Amino acid sequence: MERKEKNAVEMQGITKTFGKVIANKDVNLELRNGEILALLGENGSGKTTIMNMLSGIYYPDSGSIRVQGKEVSIRSPKDAFDHGIGMIHQHFKLVDVLSAAENIVLGRKGAVTVDRKELNRQVKELGEKYGFDIDPAKKVYNMSVSEKQTVEILKVLFRGADILILDEPTAVLTPQEVDKLFAVLRNMKADGKSIIIITHKLHEVLAISDRVSILRKGEYIGTINTKEADQQKLTEMMVGHVVSLKIDRPMVEDKKERLKVIDLTCVSEDGVKALERVSFSAYGGEILGVAGIAGSGQKELCEVIAGLYPAIGGSVLCSGTKEGHEVMERIIGLKPDEIVKKGISMAFVPEDRLGMGLVASMDMVDNVMLRSYKNKKGLFVDRKAPQELSEKLIEDLEIVTPGVNTPVRRLSGGNVQKVLLGREIACNPSVLLVAYPVRGLDINSSYKIYDLLNEQKKKGVAVIFIGEDLDVLLEISDRIMVMCGGRVSGIVDPEKVTKEEIGLMMIQVKKDDEEASV
Repeated sequence: MERKEKNAVEMQGITKTFGKVIANKDVNLELRNGEILALLGENGSGKTTIMNMLSGIYYPDSGSIRVQGKEVSIRSPKDAFDHGIGMIHQHFKLVDVLSAAENIVLGRKGAVTVDRKELNRQVKELGEKYGFDIDPAKKVYNMSVSEKQTVEILKVLFRGADILILDEPTAVLTPQEVDKLFAVLRNMKADGKSIIIITHKLHEVLAISDRVSILRKGEYIGTINTKEADQQKLTEMMVGHVVSLKIDRPMVEDKKERLKVIDLTCVSEDGVKALERVSFSAYGGEILGVAGIAGSGQKELCEVIAGLYPAIGGSVLCSGTKEGHEVMERIIGLKPDEIVKKGISMAFVPEDRLGMGLVASMDMVDNVMLRSYKNKKGLFVDRKAPQELSEKLIEDLEIVTPGVNTPVRRLSGGNVQKVLLGREIACNPSVLLVAYPVRGLDINSSYKIYDLLNEQKKKGVAVIFIGEDLDVLLEISDRIMVMCGGRVSGIVDPEKVTKEEIGLMMIQVKKDDEEASV
């Protein structure tokens, strides 16, 4: 049939189960040649699972896959590459000590030796064809996030892929970097490439895609032409009911200083200054948004405050309770346990959920116990209270899991984030540090997290929200601190600044060092 000839991929009746959990049920999906298809769905809806089957990581229990009209069997990533399919994962799979070109050619069959000059020329030529700006000889450990993403995409293109799958490609990019990526994707589309984007950012879906396919609870809901869609319609198709897309910003009158950072300075493992004379205050009853491109010092800032990373200069003061009175205690140089002993209740939700926040092989109950087991005396620990809290979190945060005894590594990324944030909030902190709390979450879950953060704000908690979506930061924050290269380039009022102005502040610090503070 003529229609089949125009389809790069057809997935019909795809079903995949993991034990009793049905990840995909009888899903039909169609990707046309030379189009950008957005794949939307809530966490646990099966988006990544069905793309993992197309890219050879999983194999379907039933159903068929056709590539260019021909039925194929894809049992490994190599099979996928043989059929011109490549997937760029959200978490990059690069070797840090190798150059861009070396990573791109890594794993390909060929001669024992490599002509680096010729390889660099080929990589540079391929990048220029689609509008990428790349230095083939640059080591990965010296690259920005957008540069690493460029390497991942070129790695797939270099192997001859005509069908590309991008999982959350804009997650950690600045607005300017997103614009550059979208320009490249349009160039690839014009060259006849077929592209699938998994994303939760609806405004980006509307800006870049030709069509949108929606999954809900593992089932295919439908496909709509992007020009006929808007954010409200897409949200309702994803969730199954009307969802308000307005983020609340409740006002709290009585604000108390909970955290004061003065000239904070620290260095990274390779001796480069990660933070340089960072100063700011955070108040109970406010959300202080922190904007900046990845690697601008956000990670080190949170970890120094939480007692997980050493500082070489400056001071951090945090409100605590001493003899029944609230006082500002100096916490610089103290370990997390020592901070707690000073009567300070601080919670930290790191960006590395399973590396730093939770233990992947443990279930929910044990992960909740990590926060409280040291408080128990004797040889045995009480699992009853952590189990009750785990069950409450599942109900309150709508965590999708077979049960409290399921290892958290088996949960989707969004549900893992809910477990981590729920555990930290349950400790009733006075200061709450959250790094990219909605990364990987669908829109419904994201708004639930925004509500949780606003509830903490109304309780008088100082919330420091490190985010990557400037639209969200502008809506939810009371103030926004912009970081660039380990320094504060400004603290601004979100009602008096534009997204583009913040984007510029993210890539440059004023020469006169005057910070616009409010």
